[in-house]
Amino acid sequence: MFGDLFEEDYSSVSNSQYGKGKKLKTKGLEPPAPREFTNLSGIRNQGGTCYLNSLLQTLHFTPEFREALFSLGPEELGSLEDKDKPDAKVRIIPLQLQRLFAQLLLLDQEAASTTDLTDSFGWTSEEEMRQHDVQELNRILFSALETSLVGTSGHDLINRLYHGTIVNQIVCKECTNISEKQEDFLDLTVAVKNVSGLEDALWNMYVEEEVFDCDNLYHCGTCDRLVKAAKSDLDDTEYTYDLFSVIIHKGGCYGGHYHVYIKDVDHLGNWQCQEEISDSDVNLEALQNEDETDDPLMILKSILLQEETNQIPVDQLGQKLLKKTGISWNKKYRKQYGALRKFLQLHPQMFLLSTDESTVSLLRNHFTQAPSDLQRSHEQILHTLATEPPGLSDNNSCPHWFDINDSKVQPIREKAITQQFQGKESAYMLFYRKAKLERPSEARANPRYRVPCHLLKEMDAANIQLQMRRAECDSANNNFELHLHLGPHYRFFNGALHPAISQTESMWDLTFDKRKTLGDLRQSIFQLLEFWEGDMVLSVAKRVPAGLHVYHTLDGDELTLGEAEITDGEDIFVWNGVEVGGVQIQTGSDCEPLLLHILHLEMSGEGSKCEQLVESPHVFPANAEVGSVFTALAVPAGVILTNSVESADGECWTAIPKEDMKKTFREQGLRNGSLILVQDSDTDDNSSLPRQGRWTSGVDELNWLQVRNFCQLDSEEEQVQIPVTTHTVVFDIRIKAIKELKLMKELAENSCLRPIDRNGKLLCPVPDACTLEEAEVKMGSSLGLCLGKAPTSSQLFLFFALGTDIHPGAEMEIIVEETLSVKDCLKIMLEKSGQQGEMWHLRKMDWCYEAGEPLCEEDATLKELMICSGDTLLLTEGKLPPPGFLKVPIWWYQPARLSGHCESWDHANCASSQDSSWGATPTQGAPVPEPADVPLLYLGDVKISEEATLLELKSKAMALPSVSKLAVQSTALLRVWTVENKRLSRLLRTGWRQLKEYRLGRRAELCLELLQKEEDLGPQDVLLRTQLHIPGERAYTRPVDLVWDTTRGWTAGSLRQRVADFYSLPVEKIEIAKYFPEKFEWLPISSWNQQVAKRKKKKNQDTLQGGPYYLKDGDIIGVKNLLFDDDDDFSTIRDDIGKENQKQLALGKKKSREVLRAQSSDVFSSAEMDTRPRGPEASLSIHVASFR
Repeated sequence: MFGDLFEEDYSSVSNSQYGKGKKLKTKGLEPPAPREFTNLSGIRNQGGTCYLNSLLQTLHFTPEFREALFSLGPEELGSLEDKDKPDAKVRIIPLQLQRLFAQLLLLDQEAASTTDLTDSFGWTSEEEMRQHDVQELNRILFSALETSLVGTSGHDLINRLYHGTIVNQIVCKECTNISEKQEDFLDLTVAVKNVSGLEDALWNMYVEEEVFDCDNLYHCGTCDRLVKAAKSDLDDTEYTYDLFSVIIHKGGCYGGHYHVYIKDVDHLGNWQCQEEISDSDVNLEALQNEDETDDPLMILKSILLQEETNQIPVDQLGQKLLKKTGISWNKKYRKQYGALRKFLQLHPQMFLLSTDESTVSLLRNHFTQAPSDLQRSHEQILHTLATEPPGLSDNNSCPHWFDINDSKVQPIREKAITQQFQGKESAYMLFYRKAKLERPSEARANPRYRVPCHLLKEMDAANIQLQMRRAECDSANNNFELHLHLGPHYRFFNGALHPAISQTESMWDLTFDKRKTLGDLRQSIFQLLEFWEGDMVLSVAKRVPAGLHVYHTLDGDELTLGEAEITDGEDIFVWNGVEVGGVQIQTGSDCEPLLLHILHLEMSGEGSKCEQLVESPHVFPANAEVGSVFTALAVPAGVILTNSVESADGECWTAIPKEDMKKTFREQGLRNGSLILVQDSDTDDNSSLPRQGRWTSGVDELNWLQVRNFCQLDSEEEQVQIPVTTHTVVFDIRIKAIKELKLMKELAENSCLRPIDRNGKLLCPVPDACTLEEAEVKMGSSLGLCLGKAPTSSQLFLFFALGTDIHPGAEMEIIVEETLSVKDCLKIMLEKSGQQGEMWHLRKMDWCYEAGEPLCEEDATLKELMICSGDTLLLTEGKLPPPGFLKVPIWWYQPARLSGHCESWDHANCASSQDSSWGATPTQGAPVPEPADVPLLYLGDVKISEEATLLELKSKAMALPSVSKLAVQSTALLRVWTVENKRLSRLLRTGWRQLKEYRLGRRAELCLELLQKEEDLGPQDVLLRTQLHIPGERAYTRPVDLVWDTTRGWTAGSLRQRVADFYSLPVEKIEIAKYFPEKFEWLPISSWNQQVAKRKKKKNQDTLQGGPYYLKDGDIIGVKNLLFDDDDDFSTIRDDIGKENQKQLALGKKKSREVLRAQSSDVFSSAEMDTRPRGPEASLSIHVASFR
């Protein structure tokens, strides 16, 4: 029923495509679009927040949740205006959620923004671009709300609305005693694969009776002995729920897209299914085949019926008429009925024009009048939809469903929802309401119901502001910039019009409303040009290389600028329509002036017999005869040659035959900038330029493939080119390559073609039955002819390699059945690679070409784990822990001594020695940290259950042989960090929490740090490592831990005061800086600077949690005592060496890439490969202040 929810389908992962070469207007200054016909608001996607939008819409359309949140006033939550005050307790997350819900209910915009809400979460732009799991977000958001509402009347909001209890009852068959066990939950996770429906899935997991008998007897407390028993079923008639939200996921587990189907419980939206609106499309098609196409009333009505709002700008109505019928209004109807706008004005009984006559709509009484019998059968439905109030159409008692996809909101029929419980776009999270819940009548179709007064006032004011902005924007968007060229200021010479005076005085710029008519434009120009006498003609002109040319005259003063097809930036020539400066002007595209470059042999000087080639520009009308060139050059006759290359040494000369001399320049294919060579008729026959024919032909298009011989058989040829098309079958290419390479015919039964990438690697074989288009093989690429058959449709071609350090060319190949289990595949690969033993497992190589997650399910088939042909699997040493267990590499943190001097670091103590007990290598492929970077020592691996606590993990780690030498007295003296990229990353607090709550993952590595005394870090405490700068030296003292209480905020001033108190120094006599070890850089932290966020373009109020500091546990803070050290440089000698090493490494990589490109460019220039690695998966979190 549900299918594979996360079957990989990378085509579904959206990639934004940006238009190129287009002049974009400043859309950022435009107000948001108003709501569409559904009267519901969507939510804009910030880049990867479709999962957040789907959950927020579900909560917004849950009346009980929305109104419970609205019931909390400013006296309990505080005010957003006070959030920056140091002593104010403002609960920002619920306040921003209230504000967002009010915008979704009342603000007239197509989509709301979640920027303020995600800012309150503490998310950065990077987190807003990354997609997460919506169920994980639901739990984290509910937890954040519970924390935010502590101490308010809504402290139990989540528990009251979403808390449920699973009751397990066991009934003794002897004494009928009932034993109950209760488990709390907020959501239920069910396995839906291979079940017929959700009820079966819930039954299997939570209700199905379990019998205790035979070897599985139950100990009854009443009978005090082992007895037969059964798990009983509760009467569930009281617990009936209705589905009202379906969150749908499309794509794979690494990405994709979320949208949501929601039942409009309160009838807030207008529901009108597009199937009924789209019937007018059928009507229009029928009209086009009937005589009714001659009636413009019928066609215009049909076009308006297709519009969602039944309203359209008048200029767009003409464009849609042209698109639908293939003929414009001016050509078909204008002669008989006049201009389009005038025609609409003459039929007020059918069409309703806006006050400024910019838009038109159908009157209500004509909304369902069908233009033909085809539409009359739907008349009653359309009439009902048009006349009923919002949300009450179809069935008054039944709420309707909407598909909310980020900004887009569309109505959907209930029967269509069932289609989303299968395939790659499938239901993922379902929300239910108790069937007995009833809504009050005053809440029906009333978006203002229970919205707090202060939010109502805010939304009303915002709507007024939006209307004003839209009116201003509408006026600005309808203004055209026209360039008026004044005829009296122009002269005609050299075949075109040119300014008689300066360009500034000859051309005026005019801003004009495109909704006004040509008559209005003419009148405005008359008022501007007080000196004008006589007739005024407006013509469309165009700048060409030869000068200005006039094309056509603008007729019809009743036409708007849009109807006259005048565009923004149009050149308008203002003249009397006959002559300019006494010269009669030819107009139109036929006589457009062409600027040609003519080459002619002339004598180099007086009395000289030496000829030289001279180039001169000439202007000719496009409709002039080619032979007029001789007249312009005063040459009686000769030969004319054309060249498409604009240079004298072109290689593509063509002689024009004498019979073509009467043709025009346009007929001959000449254009602006074309090159012409003229030879006199008496030129010697041995001229270096031919009289006729072409020297060379153009370069052929790539319509071939290169096949190289990889069969290890002698051949006269190493590679051949095979002519192909996109529809050529691979089998035919292979047979032809065997023949042209002169190889044995037997290879036809035992060979295959394999694409070669730009690095020379042979890829997965191409099936013989595919065409090149189906196999996605590009023209001009290279294929290798190899021994062995291509895999069948039920087989997989896999690469595999030993270990996690993969070198090019080290992979081995194997063909296996897709139904093979992981365990059997592992055995085959071990046998082929010559390895023995059972301490091995398989990992799939990720997009970064590194070892990815292990294939844990040994009995699962390769097909079930979505292993595809061409994938690379890695044979990794080490046995995987059983399900529910972790195998965690444990490191030991050894504090550094004097920092900054290169010679002061003890490499021997940091490196893993093979001769000592420290030398064991982490079995999960964990990289050994560089000794000069982080002082970590490898202790060994710990196998532990995910249900174990952090204290139990510490105890197991202390039992490792390597730890016995460290003399650790108690687990309370151990601090635990996660390790990422060879550095300490996240501090794990609270020893009684289970490991699964930390979301460590299967590849987690942990590090232990020895403490001098026990510590108890609070939720607002931040652990920093401070180092005091040594005056006069570029070095620091040994790091010292500092605990900073951030209850009063993450401000620079607070941190500086804490550091000053710690070192007993005046706060004005210290300077501090955060160290970024991966960049070898120090960033000073000042109390007066306010960083401007690049994404938001607003002040961050000096918070150190955000950019550019991103302060967290374990960060290194450098401290300078200005009493003895007034130098502002925080860097050390080691930083200089590190930066230089990074620079040299970058240069080396750049040179390697250049060498690789140079080596492969001649063969693989047309190959394309997407080498973008998939970024590491990041955890999701919401930061909440403490209100306890």
